[in-house]
Amino acid sequence: MESKKYLDDITEIKALMTRSSRFISLSGLSGILAGLYAITGAILAYIFVMPESGEYVTLHSYKFRYLIAILLAVAALSIITAFLLTTRKAKKNKEAIWDMTTRNLLVNFLIPLLTGGIYIIIKLNSQHYGLTASLMLIFYGLALVNASKYTLGNVKYLGYSEIILGLICAALPGYGLLFWVAGFGILHIIYGSMVYFLEEKK
Repeated sequence: MESKKYLDDITEIKALMTRSSRFISLSGLSGILAGLYAITGAILAYIFVMPESGEYVTLHSYKFRYLIAILLAVAALSIITAFLLTTRKAKKNKEAIWDMTTRNLLVNFLIPLLTGGIYIIIKLNSQHYGLTASLMLIFYGLALVNASKYTLGNVKYLGYSEIILGLICAALPGYGLLFWVAGFGILHIIYGSMVYFLEEKK
């Protein structure tokens, strides 16, 4: 009996330490929806933005502006959805939505992401468009891996997958949209579904 109580105490202490050092209220449903937003955005991009035979999309063309608008809309919807669902889950778990752990998570996530974003803009201004999708996947993957120590540990596996996909995309130019759909759409849906069903089991 004493041994069982001791083990229970150790388990509880371990859980408290995990809660204090990691933000564990990420919502699986937000990952699924982010994936669906990305796939929808890719379909819209394919219909309205993809250049026709012999057409060259430049940084100042209206099609490029449409593409940026679609990307921003997908990002905004994903961020808003993640914030709302994660906030709801944090309240349910009686976990603070904004504390030192959350700040560490955001800082470690945003440093690689913003660095990648600035680098992509520099490349676009230099009229180097070919590696845009691969760079987005690689820097997003690096951001996930970097932030994983402050949230669910398995986030790093999503990050590794995004990095690998980005490298393959870089080796196969011309298929950027397909890899973008696979990375930001399908992988998000798979990962979000895994997290969501794990939540349902608890």
